[in-house]
Order: sequence, then structure tokens, then C-alpha cells
Amino acid sequence: MNQPNEPSQPIKRFIAGAICPACSKMDTIRMYQQDGTSHRECVECGYADSLDERGNSVPRELATRVTVKEVSKPATSHVAQFYPNPKLKKKDS
Repeated sequence: MNQPNEPSQPIKRFIAGAICPACSKMDTIRMYQQDGTSHRECVECGYADSLDERGNSVPRELATRVTVKEVSKPATSHVAQFYPNPKLKKKDS
């Protein structure tokens, strides 16, 4: 009745030469697989994301009209008053 030992935690391996996309430190990225999905995380800054089957980073949420941040109001408006320069007046021809 030997059953293979299945680890309860996924095996996390450091990726040699990998650079963190967030903090730009080298050799701080570790990867692991969980439920058939590859994940990577930085031990230095805490950055983490998931990868698709091609190795591309999967965005957490797609930008849509609904999820766009609220447009901030412009700073208070100021009234500008221009005064005519008498030296630049056109001469009557």
C-alpha cells in the first residue's frame, strides 16, 4: 500500500537570471505550478502574477469602460484678464 507522496504545497523553484518586472532585481523570482497554472513571485518586493500556457503574463483585470478610474476634476479655474498694449496699436492708413 505504498502511495506516492503528494506535497500539500507546490514546489517553488528560483529561476536563474530572471529579473523582477516590478523591482528590477535579478535572481529573486521563483516559479511554481498550482492547478495546472504557472505562477511567479518575487521574494524581494512581493510582486506576483500568473502565466498562461505560452508564458505570457495574465492581467488581473481587463480595462473596460466599467473599470476605468473616475476622471478627476481639473484644478480650480482662474480668470485671466488681458489688457491691450497701446504701443502695439495699428496705425490708421
